[in-house]
Amino acid sequence: MHQVSERRIVVGVGASRGAPADEVYALIEAVLAEAGLPPGCVAALATVDAKGGEPGITEAARRLGGVPVVTYDAETLARITVPTPSNAPLTAVGTPSVAEAAALASAPGGELLVRKRKSTPLAGRAPMATAALARRRRG
Repeated sequence: MHQVSERRIVVGVGASRGAPADEVYALIEAVLAEAGLPPGCVAALATVDAKGGEPGITEAARRLGGVPVVTYDAETLARITVPTPSNAPLTAVGTPSVAEAAALASAPGGELLVRKRKSTPLAGRAPMATAALARRRRG
């Protein structure tokens, strides 16, 4: 069992403008559950600087106990090799990955535990968020 007190998990989050907090938070809960981890193990949310102030992301961080939202510029994220790059964030913010790249940027030398997942949207709407999990190295 993973120890909650360690807080070595970083959730990389990408979000469309106006992504609802409930959708972002539900996605974070889902990727944590997929990894068999409780919300209390999250050390931070990470994203591209253009999305750092998105209300859905900042509210999700608050719901996780006030964890920090760490941001990176698109150029930094674009240099990180990820398993599932996409044209959508490349067009929107200038990097082929936000969720996976931001998670890995916040966990140097760590490992990607859950690849990018898309949120479950409300009926008739496209997913508005992505999330990926990385574990920071001990030490």
